[in-house]
Amino acid sequence: MKKYLNKLLVSAGLGMLVLTSCQKQETQIYYEGGTTPVLSANLSDTIALVPVDSLNSAITFSWTNPNYIFSDGISSQNVTYNLQIDTVGANFTNPLLQTVSNTSVLSASITVRDLNKLLAGKMGLAFGQNHKIQVRLVAQLGTNQGQLTTNTLTFDVTPYAPPPLITPPSTGTLFIVGSAVAGGWNNPIDPANLSAQQFTKVSNTEYKITIPLVGAGEYKLIAKSGSWGEQWSVATQDDPTEIYGGSFILNGNNSLAPPTSGTYVIDVDFQIGKFTVTKQ
Repeated sequence: MKKYLNKLLVSAGLGMLVLTSCQKQETQIYYEGGTTPVLSANLSDTIALVPVDSLNSAITFSWTNPNYIFSDGISSQNVTYNLQIDTVGANFTNPLLQTVSNTSVLSASITVRDLNKLLAGKMGLAFGQNHKIQVRLVAQLGTNQGQLTTNTLTFDVTPYAPPPLITPPSTGTLFIVGSAVAGGWNNPIDPANLSAQQFTKVSNTEYKITIPLVGAGEYKLIAKSGSWGEQWSVATQDDPTEIYGGSFILNGNNSLAPPTSGTYVIDVDFQIGKFTVTKQ
């Protein structure tokens, strides 16, 4: 009996030794911080956006390593770097603020085309006008952990209008003809209907007209009365949704008017290759 009890005591002692050994091997690792990175660029003051250089680099940013440190040494985790672009005065609170992200690399180059898309296409900055933008970098580990924000750089930029998706009328004028309008398919357009069937030129790439349309009639847009040389219509006539607008092409099928007769506003945008038909 005594030998049996001794064996139990030895076994229990070994168990405690193993448990104590496991507990001693546990090591708590703590995040101890990092060094705020410094942002710099290969340009100062102005970023030139020139359409013919669209595939070239507009600007290259670089920054110092934040050297995130944990209690067991420098972090080996991937770091996410977010370049933030905003307008001066918004101070990075603009809902249209743009972010360019990358991981681990300590630099980023943005092409003329991509920067122009961010500024004009996504931030809505007007073409051909000077704007002041500010850029900063936010470094972080994982999801918003250990965020460090750099200094801010400021630049002057002038976004350019990209080439229109559809070439606008060479005449600078646009007319509508077809069974959907009072003048029918007459081309040249009858002088009595000419002004009523001519679009107003809103810009070099946008034309708009308010006109009565015959329900389910057909029509085309032409650049010049008396010529079929430049004509535009829907890309796919069989698409029923395009009676109220959509994509259009040069020398396409006839466009179909909405099924109900009435007065409509037709807005044609050659820049994006889209048109809309809205009942007034």
